[in-house]
Amino acid sequence: MSTLMDTLRGIYHFLMDRRPDGLPVAPAKPRRENVWRQDNVPLVSRVKAGPDLRGSVARSIELLGGLDRLAAAGETVMVRPNFNSPDPFPGSTDLNFLRVVLELLMEAGARVVVGESSGGMWRPTRLTAAKLGVPELLAGMGVELVIFDDRAKDWVRVQIKGDYLKEVTVPRAAYEATRLVYLPCMKTHKLARFSLSLKLAVGLVHPGERRAMHRRELERKVAEVNLFRQPDLIIMDGRRAFVSGGPDKGELVEPGIILASGDMVAIDVEALKVLLSYRARNRLTANPWDAPQVATALRHGLGVGENGYRVVSG
Repeated sequence: MSTLMDTLRGIYHFLMDRRPDGLPVAPAKPRRENVWRQDNVPLVSRVKAGPDLRGSVARSIELLGGLDRLAAAGETVMVRPNFNSPDPFPGSTDLNFLRVVLELLMEAGARVVVGESSGGMWRPTRLTAAKLGVPELLAGMGVELVIFDDRAKDWVRVQIKGDYLKEVTVPRAAYEATRLVYLPCMKTHKLARFSLSLKLAVGLVHPGERRAMHRRELERKVAEVNLFRQPDLIIMDGRRAFVSGGPDKGELVEPGIILASGDMVAIDVEALKVLLSYRARNRLTANPWDAPQVATALRHGLGVGENGYRVVSG
């Protein structure tokens, strides 16, 4: 009975969620310099994940230059996991991975909050989060959980200069956070080809606008959502991945790596190379740079082009 009720709730939210009227309008956030560079070249770190998860995540950040580059003590850092559905990792962010990242940020002096909104028919987000055990984890750490769809009026209409999107409605909490850290999973996506760092931004769009995004040119719209603001740091959990299907369930492989960067295009291209190294039935383009998400992001200057970044391994 509970499963049926959850399904009915999800269908209701999928069909009935609407953006409220009278929301404030704001410009896109000014673009920040990518601080994760070496000799002025953007970096992507690639670490072989070992049994010491904390050590592996810390190493991925150290290779970029260390967390002292991210935020001053006391600044608010919003962490964006991927709790799109109540499915286990890599359908959703691994809670141990989330815990490690939060611990590292707090030890660096940041005030950390976690923000999320589930997708499709997996809302309300609070129910999905509860099924995954998120509230218990964060309560034990003293970290606030911001459920975007719980805050009916706390949204901002942001004007962007996209070719397919001119405006996106996003949570005020995400718009105003001092810093933004993304924790994408590594996986293919039935509709958008893949779900990596560029796609994670769709979880910031008001649910009432997301359904319309899927009607046409979804992949290009995915990239353009990121025009409202870009993450300051991306840490991608590639210990496991989906190489077909997705985003909730798919063909599972174990690349056993962690990627980190401040450049969405660079890290997504490196992740696509990993996914393409497996023989699987999917819709990935043979050349990652030809993927509509990547090509659109490049056209809008959301990342560097081919040969424009450096991979550092450890």
